[in-house]
Amino acid sequence: MNSLKTNTILLCEHCGDTCQNQHITLRNMVFCCDGCKSVYQILNDYNLCEYYDLNNHPGLKQTNHIRKEKFAFLDNPEIANKLIQFTDGSRTHVTFYLPQIHCSSCLWLLEHIHRINPGITSSRVNFTNKEVFIIFDPLVISMRGVVELLTHIGYEPHLSMEDVSRHQLRHIDRTRWYKIGLAGFCFANIMMMSFPEYFSDGATLEPLIKRTLTIIIVILSLPVITYCASEFFINAWNGLKNKYLNIDAPIALAILITFGRSLYEIITATGTGYLDSMSGIVFFMLIGRWLQDKTYQTISFDRDFRSFFPIAVNVLKDNNIKTVPVDQIKINDIIIIHHQELIPVDAILSKGHAEVDYSFVTGESLPVNVNKGEIIYAGGKQTGSIIELLVVKEVSQSYLTNLWNKENTSKTISAQHSFIDVMGRYFTYIILTIGAIAGGYWLWKGETHLMWNALTTILIVACPCALLLSASFTRGNILRILSLNKFYLKNANVIESMSHIGTIVFDKTGTLTENHKTNVSYAGMFLSPTLKTRIASVLNHSNHPLSKVVLLYLDTPPTSHIESFKITEHQGIEAWVDEHHLKIGSQEFVGGLMPHNGKSNVAVSIDSQPIGVFHITNTYRQGVFDLFKSLKRKYTLSLISGDNNNEETRLREKMGNDCVLLFEQSPYDKLDYIRYLQDTKKEKVLMIGDGLNDAGALKESHIGIAVCDDENNFTPAADGIIHASKISLMDNILEYIKSGKKIILLSFAISIAYNIIGLFFAVQGTLSPIIAAILMPCSSISIILITFGLSQLFAKKYNLVNSE
Repeated sequence: MNSLKTNTILLCEHCGDTCQNQHITLRNMVFCCDGCKSVYQILNDYNLCEYYDLNNHPGLKQTNHIRKEKFAFLDNPEIANKLIQFTDGSRTHVTFYLPQIHCSSCLWLLEHIHRINPGITSSRVNFTNKEVFIIFDPLVISMRGVVELLTHIGYEPHLSMEDVSRHQLRHIDRTRWYKIGLAGFCFANIMMMSFPEYFSDGATLEPLIKRTLTIIIVILSLPVITYCASEFFINAWNGLKNKYLNIDAPIALAILITFGRSLYEIITATGTGYLDSMSGIVFFMLIGRWLQDKTYQTISFDRDFRSFFPIAVNVLKDNNIKTVPVDQIKINDIIIIHHQELIPVDAILSKGHAEVDYSFVTGESLPVNVNKGEIIYAGGKQTGSIIELLVVKEVSQSYLTNLWNKENTSKTISAQHSFIDVMGRYFTYIILTIGAIAGGYWLWKGETHLMWNALTTILIVACPCALLLSASFTRGNILRILSLNKFYLKNANVIESMSHIGTIVFDKTGTLTENHKTNVSYAGMFLSPTLKTRIASVLNHSNHPLSKVVLLYLDTPPTSHIESFKITEHQGIEAWVDEHHLKIGSQEFVGGLMPHNGKSNVAVSIDSQPIGVFHITNTYRQGVFDLFKSLKRKYTLSLISGDNNNEETRLREKMGNDCVLLFEQSPYDKLDYIRYLQDTKKEKVLMIGDGLNDAGALKESHIGIAVCDDENNFTPAADGIIHASKISLMDNILEYIKSGKKIILLSFAISIAYNIIGLFFAVQGTLSPIIAAILMPCSSISIILITFGLSQLFAKKYNLVNSE
């Protein structure tokens, strides 16, 4: 019989979570835990409750009790100074990364924390990067005090070894911003100064005014071609050095010809040139590329192992506890690890009982019990009480570090050239051929002036800039829409690579399943309150992870008296309770019950009579089984997991009989499987994983996507990052990405229509500057509007708009 539980409908005033215990109240308000209540009290005491007015239940659940000495390491000047950006003794500048930032209430509260402690002079939030820049007076509040204050109000900074390893401020490259601003300024002013000449046809302008405007126009065009357009020339030259004509080569040629033709007309007084068109094209192309690169500036894709390490740990020396930076830990040091702390080195358990969560390193979904004298590997997280460890390897030699460095391989398949480059190359050949034919024709006719006019105007009007603009703005819009759906790609080139994928490989733990969540069902005789209490009392003496899962499910206090108990390793526990003999464990240990395939089981018997079985399964993310149903019609699917094969039957049913399912796979096994698909099967592979155990496979695959519950926290380096709640949209995302090529081709075709009109006049050598000046901006603006409209249309088709 399955037991059912009803949930209260009361929501926590702070975080909005369901309140299971209705006794945690304050002034007629209900809270889910004491942590949420404490945060509310702090904000209320300092008149900061406007925080709750901006959004409903804006806080985050305060799941863990903050240990008093957790941030004591910040009292160490050697560590604290590495986090400081500037100090003069009375003002100290520091920036913290706060992954909890998610709404306007967060922004408002963090920028008003000076009300809580006057030692904080000011605070400024970078919402996009989830960072807060704080200026504080070190004579009033210490670095540790600032961090503890942020933690107490629900915004614990993420501090890692990577933060203190930086010897200088993180550099923000604003070069493209400067180029866009300068190109836009020059374009607008050149266009404005060209209008009198265009519409007067040179008849009514005073010579002095005309000469002055011309000089200013030339001066304004110089920074555009020498600075703003420099990346096009650099990329073109690099391509030519490698004997490859990329899309930047014809762009650079068109810019040079436009500039040269314009100078020629100005110097010889035969025309006004096309400097406004040149500046406009550079301006629009830079904007397109900025849109493409925007996501990479806000999401961290290239993490190294240091971002997973804490800054410092407690070391026990001469019966005294001292805080030591992680990179200074030596062999034979004794370190103290508390509940929910990461273990940064390989060490031997010397005191206490360890329950280590290796899910991020190995993929095993359940914690591992470690006994005294056994080794614990770096990267695990202690889920039990305080333990003492004897260090056997330094950080630089630990399992976690070696795993990261060994798997930090480059892609085995060289990147293929973009279809944009191929189209641009052929387009350039066609335009050069048309130009040569038209120029040759007028030369044969003896019209030298018309020859040069035809040659240059053809290259100006039919500039392949339309193709680059189409690609840049289409990909930029695709990246923008994907980011609204919490799917972030490293750069625009990933879009085209993803459109060629034929095989998708999934990790299981943390990717398809929700972290640290299980489903428990019970089959057997009715569990009375007395029987529940007896079972709970026995399970309370077992440290096995499955025992704890069942104990949590029973939600019954273990109050029965245990007369004696015996634990059989890897089998179960038996005990005498109230003159009854209970056996709890594997079905082979308990006996008399048929195995239940596809699930982890905890069987129970009383006085040698089996009474029931608790079935434990992973909690799969919402929509993943529907995702398999749609994907298997288009792609080859595989699953490789470090977990056991208890779920194989269930997954086989959902993913199909043709799907490859591999369990108990080490990180190196995963890496080898990806290489096998690439080298032997010649497949284009998309790998979707979440943990460090997937890092090698993510890097080796053609495209690696990291799944995370927070976009900016604890993800291995990858080509893309997707929020766990959005993984069910992966099929729609892949189809939307494929539509990008259609959008580029369609918008390019429309822009070609403008070019054909211009070419009709250009080959005759009769195209006037004003027509060229109108055609080129119209073509650019039409591309921007078309790509935006089509991107939105396809996004709506694949249900990727208005995503929360």
